This record gives sequence, C-alpha cells and structure tokens, in this order.
Amino acid sequence: MLRWSACFLFLLPAVEAVAHPHVFVDSALRIETDADRRVTGIELSWAYDEFFTLLIFEDMGLDPDGDGQLTEAELEQLQGFETNNWPADFEGDLYLVAGGAPVALGPPEPRETRIEDGRIISSHFRPVPEVPAQGLEIKQYDPTFYVSYEISRGVEIAAPCSAEIEAPDREAADAYVQEELQRVPEDMFEQLEVGEQYADRISLTCDPSS
Repeated sequence: MLRWSACFLFLLPAVEAVAHPHVFVDSALRIETDADRRVTGIELSWAYDEFFTLLIFEDMGLDPDGDGQLTEAELEQLQGFETNNWPADFEGDLYLVAGGAPVALGPPEPRETRIEDGRIISSHFRPVPEVPAQGLEIKQYDPTFYVSYEISRGVEIAAPCSAEIEAPDREAADAYVQEELQRVPEDMFEQLEVGEQYADRISLTCDPSS
C-alpha cells in the first residue's frame, strides 16, 4: 500500500507506532496459473477499515455530505488511488518466495475500486514471472506494521492447485517485538520492521496426479 501512513506517524509515540497497527485491511487473493501450473499473476482485493476510508475521503475531498456514498464522478476520482503514485522501490506489501529465493513482481495494474458498507474495496493485479505454483510461499505484510493485513476473504486458485493459509503466532510475534524494542535505541524504534512476524503465510500445492 502507498505510504499513506506517513501522514499520521508524526502524531504517534514511537513505541506505539511500532507495536500496534493503525490501518486494517481485510484481503483476498486470486492467483492465476497457466496450463503448466505456473503462477502468472495475482489479483489482490483490499477492504480498508471504516476509519481509514474516512481519512481517504477527507484527504481527497470526497463525500462532502458524509453519507458514505460516492457519486460516479467521485468514484472515478478514487479509481487507482493506491497505484497512481506507486514508488519504483515499493514492494506493494506482497512477497513471494520460490525455492528459497524471492520472486520479483511486475508493476501494479489497477482493476476496480468500490464502496461497500462504508469501506473502500479496491483491487489491483501484479504480474508474476511464471514461477511454479508447487511450493510457492506468499506473504502479505507492511514491514513497518503500520498497516495490518489479514487474509480473511480467502485465496482463490484453480484446481489441481490449492492454497493453505497459516495464521501467525501472535504471542511469539509480540514477544519478538518486545525483544527488538529492548535491543535498539529509542531513536531507532520507527525503523524497526516487524510486520512479517504478524503475516499470514500462504503455501501452494498442486496435485501431481491430476
């Protein structure tokens, strides 16, 4: 996600900013594969929490009457709000590992942005350089943990491949954060990257008999 969090970090104590997320995203992934069971792309759908949705509306001058609904013109203005200013070095909070090596993804392609139950739900597509689906691991997280992603809306992939979601051990993650906070000087708290500790892990497998 674009670094919207930079607008609000200055309001927060450093320890609080490291230890607790402030934007919450319910995520869904649709994984595209080819006939050779290689992953060719991933479509991500992000449902932002209500408060962050209101912040985006305010920042972009949308929904002035506060009814939680956008006009067609406002929806058009909102389209691609995440990807229009995507920094070249931004990973998109999506990380793939194949055979122990990271996989470089293509640039984002905006798909759809809509409002549902007072929340922004947006989707974009990331091309993948045709890596085998078997054994591929996928994580979605903000390294700074300012944004919390939860893959609560499922993962879709065509048979004979399937996806298993492993939830993080939050007690272990909390303990890791506390150890890091004790290890580094206070003026470096904001540089800690602990988001991976709280990430769901997606593992792909494909049935060899199909």
